[in-house]
Amino acid sequence: MISIIIPVLNEELTIHNLLTHLVDKAGDSNSLEIIIVDGGSVDDTGAVVHAFAKAYPQTSLQFLTAGKGRGTQMHAGSQIAKGEILYFLHADSYPPKNYDQHIIKAVENGNPAGCFRMRFMSWNWWLIIIGWFTRFSWRASRGGDQSQYITRGLYDKLGGYNTSIPIYEDYELIHRLYDNGTYHVIPKWLKTSARRYEEIGVYKLQWFYITIYWKKRNGATIDEIYEYYLDWCQPEKVIQTNSRN
Repeated sequence: MISIIIPVLNEELTIHNLLTHLVDKAGDSNSLEIIIVDGGSVDDTGAVVHAFAKAYPQTSLQFLTAGKGRGTQMHAGSQIAKGEILYFLHADSYPPKNYDQHIIKAVENGNPAGCFRMRFMSWNWWLIIIGWFTRFSWRASRGGDQSQYITRGLYDKLGGYNTSIPIYEDYELIHRLYDNGTYHVIPKWLKTSARRYEEIGVYKLQWFYITIYWKKRNGATIDEIYEYYLDWCQPEKVIQTNSRN
């Protein structure tokens, strides 16, 4: 069984489409367990998930709440997951057809952790370039939007997601997997929304990602990176800045 763990926060407009995609594109949807972990939504995310569960009773679907924070939510989902393979997926990322079979094959071939290649659902030239580079196995080409599969045994061995950090949770686990010498990029394409780039600005957000990568590589603490995020990379900051110009 593969346990798909999806952290959500106010995803009423997108979660139904994702759940439908996961069922329709799976090679064997009956072998899936889908766990939605809500971080305190104030919209109808929960109602949409429950309505989907009633419409698709053959699908194993659970909805639980956890403390706000993607790392906290994903780890909470992992604690109730029954699958031998955990698959962490963002709510706006759509894996390729037969994604479950691709993951199982990768594990059977001796690759206990990894991700898919990624394309943004955008024609912005820079985002196209970023997506193109995800085909390579370089550590710098990785990100949480590409999704993350990992065997239960390896996840437990590494201690899972670090729930004590407010940012960088995907990258932090990815770095540990690379350090462990266990990372594989499945040569199939996942599609993800560019909405975060649209909110912040393509070049502003990309500069942020490049900066935190180098800050972390040069020894910056998570707290220092979080302070940088609060100062430069929130939609409300962008709105306030634009209103003064």
